[in-house]
Amino acid sequence: MKKAVIIGMGFGGLRAARALSGKGVEALVIDRRNFHLFQPLLYQVATSFLEQEHIAYPSRALLRTLKGINFRLGEVTGVDLNNKVVHLADGDASYDYLVMAAGSVTHYFGMKSIEEQSFDLKSLDKTVRLRTHILENFERAAREPDPAKRHALLTFVVVGGGPAGVEFAGSLQELIRFELVKDYPCLDIADTKIILLEARGSILPFLPEKQRTYALRKLSEMGVTVSLNTQVSGAETGKVLLANGSHIPSHTILWSAGVQAAPLAATLTIEKGAAGRIRVEPDLTIPGHPEVFVVGDLAFLEQDGTPLPMVAQVAMQGGAYAGTTIHKRIKGLPVAPFRYFDKGNMAIIGRNTAAVNAFGFFKFTGFFAWAAWLALHLYYLEGLRNRVMVGINWFCNYFFRAQQIRVISTPIAVKEDVEPPKAEIVSTVQSG
Repeated sequence: MKKAVIIGMGFGGLRAARALSGKGVEALVIDRRNFHLFQPLLYQVATSFLEQEHIAYPSRALLRTLKGINFRLGEVTGVDLNNKVVHLADGDASYDYLVMAAGSVTHYFGMKSIEEQSFDLKSLDKTVRLRTHILENFERAAREPDPAKRHALLTFVVVGGGPAGVEFAGSLQELIRFELVKDYPCLDIADTKIILLEARGSILPFLPEKQRTYALRKLSEMGVTVSLNTQVSGAETGKVLLANGSHIPSHTILWSAGVQAAPLAATLTIEKGAAGRIRVEPDLTIPGHPEVFVVGDLAFLEQDGTPLPMVAQVAMQGGAYAGTTIHKRIKGLPVAPFRYFDKGNMAIIGRNTAAVNAFGFFKFTGFFAWAAWLALHLYYLEGLRNRVMVGINWFCNYFFRAQQIRVISTPIAVKEDVEPPKAEIVSTVQSG
């Protein structure tokens, strides 16, 4: 029986495992976490909409119903392509076929100060720390007599006008305006400020211009300050430094301005594309190694002259293709090149407010776009319990404005200045 190893339990890795299930292949899925994470909803954990366990599902529970698929919790340190061995921190795993679906990590563009002092929306533990940090800032602001320091504590800077940045900014504004303003009657809502910085000339660049304009207008109506053509150059304690020489007093930076291939790619001496992604053949294999597939954010492949985007759709379709192709090759069947089918894009801005561009033909905004966004995310969320709990949370929030997960689980220390978040150590394998 042929052996396959899948690195990563994200969207791509999970689809590859399902495609190989029951196909007469002994497959091993390796990940540094023991759960599958639904990253698109991390921003709702950060803004007190959802509990963290509602967007995570145990890997072994997902895989135990798949015939011939096993799981190993481990840290991948490298791959020996010539000898067909995956190296882990606690041993090795050999393979006949390999699917690398290690995903991506946040790209800070060499700005160490940003890396050390900002948050991102790539991991569950750091997202929970962001939620705690936001609530702690309000606690500190409630007892801060200095208006300037209080304003800096209540100013939240979001860098990056993609879906993660826009959705987080809108969600945080709703949390502040409909919950925290009642929790902290001693604070003036006018002291709070959410600033969305975008280096390009528009937000949500994947959407048509009319929908980008709609999103920008809705964010402004909600009270989010959007600053286009604005670049960040670094950060200091209590300050976000801008490329034009000015700065924004703030103790909170959410960085969503870019991603790059997971560190696993850098361990391989093969050709890379933009963002350190591994260049692959049309069948998603590494040149010279037809038994090694690279899918999702880790892979660089141009289709119709444009690199495939680093989004969940690409990872899911690539993972399913890799698993199916492995089975076909074992059976000696012909294989067609991978072809990504773009189903469209969507982004939610706030309550009853979203933008959808489906299949390039159906473009709509407002309530129905918002409902479509909710339905699609519930559909792709793993686990019946998670779908039910997320649905209940959304129902309660919609009708009762109940963002109830406002719990600080760690003791808060009284300090004159707010310490920046410690940089998270990025390990080799990130699911995607």
